[in-house]
Amino acid sequence: MAKLHFNPGCALSLYKPEFEVKILKYLNDNFGEVALHKICCHHHPELESGSTIINVCPGCDRRFSHLYEGIMTISLWEIIDGLEEFPYPDYGGLRISIQDACPVRQKIQVHQAVRNLLQKMNFTIVETKLNRTHSLCCGDSFYPKLPMEEIHQKMKERAQSMPCQDVCVYCVSCIQSMAIGGRTPRYLLDLLLGEPTEPLKYDTETWHQHLQAYIDAH
Repeated sequence: MAKLHFNPGCALSLYKPEFEVKILKYLNDNFGEVALHKICCHHHPELESGSTIINVCPGCDRRFSHLYEGIMTISLWEIIDGLEEFPYPDYGGLRISIQDACPVRQKIQVHQAVRNLLQKMNFTIVETKLNRTHSLCCGDSFYPKLPMEEIHQKMKERAQSMPCQDVCVYCVSCIQSMAIGGRTPRYLLDLLLGEPTEPLKYDTETWHQHLQAYIDAH
């Protein structure tokens, strides 16, 4: 097997940078030899053909797999779901909906892994009408194409389409969108590690400025 690389992506590195150390250690202890890869998906990964990048960011998954020849991707969710043992927290049957991230709208294996992990954590999943391959964007990807008022309106409309107050997201930017829309976002990695999901400290415009700064630096 070609060497494996874990890329936390700009959003996770800004949201909870300490997670990348925890994930990397877990992968090396339980999955195999995995190297940390910090080159942003907006730049050439500088890896040999046949390399596989493990990601938590749907945008990274799409860009690395589509823009750079010879690079394969797999989500962290698929890897954890495929392992025999993981210290899953028990959430006591809590009802939760899911915002499927638009960059992986066609990756049914990701959608299923996310749902498998939630079931293993004892969640009761209540699907929104438009899910998996028919999911709608949380609203964030409209930045900066639309005025902020229209972007926030789209965020509110998508959030309010969720049947449950608690909404599982597996894209960090979706945290902001669900919170703006009045729902309680539960980031999947936070759930797996037993951590609370913290609303982003920045407004949408400032958040994207921080993302761009990371992209430029990495």
